[in-house]
Amino acid sequence: MFSTSFSRLFTLCSALASLSVGLAAPHTPRAQVPTGPKFVIYTDAQIGDGSSVLPPLDQIQGFNVVNLAFLLTSGPADQVAKWAALPADQRQQLKQQYNSAGVSLVVSAFGETEHPTSQDPTTVANNLAQFVLNTDLDGIDIDYEEFELVVQQPGVGEAWLTTLTQTLRQQLPQGQFILSHAPVGPWFQPTFCPGGCYITVDKNVGSLIDYYNIQFYNQSPSPGYEDCNTLLNSAGGSSIFEIQKNGVDVNKLVIGKPGTTADITNGGFIDPATLGTCIQQAVQGGWNAGVMAFQFPHADTTWLSAVKGSSF
Repeated sequence: MFSTSFSRLFTLCSALASLSVGLAAPHTPRAQVPTGPKFVIYTDAQIGDGSSVLPPLDQIQGFNVVNLAFLLTSGPADQVAKWAALPADQRQQLKQQYNSAGVSLVVSAFGETEHPTSQDPTTVANNLAQFVLNTDLDGIDIDYEEFELVVQQPGVGEAWLTTLTQTLRQQLPQGQFILSHAPVGPWFQPTFCPGGCYITVDKNVGSLIDYYNIQFYNQSPSPGYEDCNTLLNSAGGSSIFEIQKNGVDVNKLVIGKPGTTADITNGGFIDPATLGTCIQQAVQGGWNAGVMAFQFPHADTTWLSAVKGSSF
């Protein structure tokens, strides 16, 4: 996903915070896993003056999952670094507050600048899972974006993601922790990747993945996903109902969209009111997975209310 320009710069402070988290005593917090449709908001950009770690609850009413971005193999960055740096008791208080409001707190791993496939997937997964356990989170989201590798090295990325997912589930049991993935839409198109991309991943470990936060943006000019037809029905095999025909559970297909054009680099924006009509059509067609927004503060309660309309 598109991130802020300074998002990969680590200060000594965040490095020390990462180290202290890594040395924390392992524990198994009680995680909150939402049922029904998922309404997911990513938070990567600085909030206000930079002192806030989480979007204020009154500004994200209606969302039930917050994805803090991003956790890298080298340690936490951006909003994740701020979360990790909090005292343990403050993290626990915030988690209780947000969980009581029906909101799960999840960490998103990797993102657009991280290419982790050269590293051992078992080691990476164990480190990611330990971060979740040590920092009082409800789960993890895998935002894997090795676009060149999946085309040039058939099967390598798919095998890596399969092992990563299996290992994560050993540490973060299903029903106790959220495990989502955030692929781009075309990765569900059967002919897009020689190794099958997420069609293969879903066949291998789809039963272990709770839902997919599909990035239906940054894909212009084709398929674009800038109207209801390409989003839902006809995008060369990667629209919602085409993905369903490709064998993926339609109610795991969370529709991901940018809050504004500022949150994307290559198209895919649909204004909230128009997107709401697409959502209504999807619900009428038997879809009920939910909506993902990248990112706060451009997407908020007002944005989600327009998108939901009377559909949910």
